[in-house]
Amino acid sequence: MEERGHILNVLKEVKNSLKIKDYVRIKNLSNEVLHTSSIDQDPDIISIAVIIYSLSKLIERENYKDYKNWPKFYSRYINALESLIDNLQKNDINGLRKNTDSIRTMIDKLSGNLKVYISEVFRKARINKASRIYEHGISMEQTAKILGISVWELAEYAGQTGIADINYAITMPIKQRIKIAEEVFK
Repeated sequence: MEERGHILNVLKEVKNSLKIKDYVRIKNLSNEVLHTSSIDQDPDIISIAVIIYSLSKLIERENYKDYKNWPKFYSRYINALESLIDNLQKNDINGLRKNTDSIRTMIDKLSGNLKVYISEVFRKARINKASRIYEHGISMEQTAKILGISVWELAEYAGQTGIADINYAITMPIKQRIKIAEEVFK
């Protein structure tokens, strides 16, 4: 994890944005983290991006607060976020991985509708972040593998958002390439 200092600053900004419930800023910070991770495809950074984005979606939707287990879950989620900050400050990558896994475990331990809704938020967050990585030029297959989703889920989402329509590699016309090749072999 080469971008440790940058990710640490982002997580601190996320924590500050949480205090004022600025979910738009938190989403933007998630995209910032993801942009960094697209370069080296670090699964730890990608997990952090998903966690941040999911958090923005959770605080954006006020109806989660009505569920019985919400306060306990939210408190543990914030504690895990603070632990991620602490892990990065100490350069404790194993602790960081343990804390990202603990967030997944927290979701698994939920029950009823809250578990269903939060699991769905995380699933959609992984798909959203996968589309952002794909947008940076990483193959669909590699991106889907990194985020633990299917290529079909990513392809469907990318098709809906128009990401798949972006032409990143504009090459010279085939006739011009043939002409250059003919000149080389004369």
